[in-house]
Amino acid sequence: MDDAATFEAMSKSCQSGYRHEALFYAGDDGFMDGTLAFVRAAMEAQEPILVVVDQRKLDALREALNGAASEVLFADMAEVGDNPARIIPAWQDFVERHGGSGRRVRGVGEPISTRRAAAELAECHRHEALLNVAFADPHFWLLCPYDTEALDPAVIEEARRNHPFVSEDGVAAGSDRFPGAEALGVPFDAPLPDPPLATSCLLFDRGPLNGLRAFVAGHAEAAGLSRERAADLVLAANEVATNSIRHGGGFGAARIWRADGAIVCEVADAGRIEDPLAGRRRPRAEAIGGRGLWIANQLCELVQLRTFATGTIVRLHMRLP
Repeated sequence: MDDAATFEAMSKSCQSGYRHEALFYAGDDGFMDGTLAFVRAAMEAQEPILVVVDQRKLDALREALNGAASEVLFADMAEVGDNPARIIPAWQDFVERHGGSGRRVRGVGEPISTRRAAAELAECHRHEALLNVAFADPHFWLLCPYDTEALDPAVIEEARRNHPFVSEDGVAAGSDRFPGAEALGVPFDAPLPDPPLATSCLLFDRGPLNGLRAFVAGHAEAAGLSRERAADLVLAANEVATNSIRHGGGFGAARIWRADGAIVCEVADAGRIEDPLAGRRRPRAEAIGGRGLWIANQLCELVQLRTFATGTIVRLHMRLP
């Protein structure tokens, strides 16, 4: 990307709102150095700050801050971002609760780690891209740490693309890989891995979805899910299939299989989802409809949404015991 293109991308970022910055660090010492400086700067300026990282790092930060830790809000990423699609609503709640009236608020969020499976990692990247679309508050500054020692170089390269600003070796600058929020907000059509050849399939159309619910329930129970967890997957699949009937041409196909320690239920239809934040915005109480993908994201550990020229695919992942 040349200088003119870099400037244009950064200008688009400024127009879209907040400061979204990747912090590239090396190992635990690098994490503590970069993150503590950011946290202490917020405390000195009396700016509210929420830190969402894994429990081990939370404990280390609390210890380093000593008595001042009470001035910082902490949350475990394993709880907030078990499903990456739940992270944006958490940040929105924080900004709405603590921002306003020109008051700057800060956040530290580290959703990407070596513990993420391939499917989770793909959705974390999508989450980071959509953070540029979700926020327009110029008083919100979000720092996203990335461990350059532990993570694959391809992950770091993707971070450069998804963040308008990057910080390396104590120096923050614009990213020459960032294409602008508009480019990152288009319908997501990255390919998904093919399901196994021997995969159960069920077609459905307008009318009661009793057959679909029984289909999902039978496979969920056979896979070893508890009755409660099986009911959650059935509800999530029912919500997504209802969307297919209402907005996806009136029919669809469901498939279900096991992969990587999870049961995966896929619902495909002929519709398109244009809203990049579908399922990632908390529905308003007065809203009619628009809750299907939101409900699925609250019930499942992972929801993969892809929209192609030929239609839309939603994959629901539920971990097996």
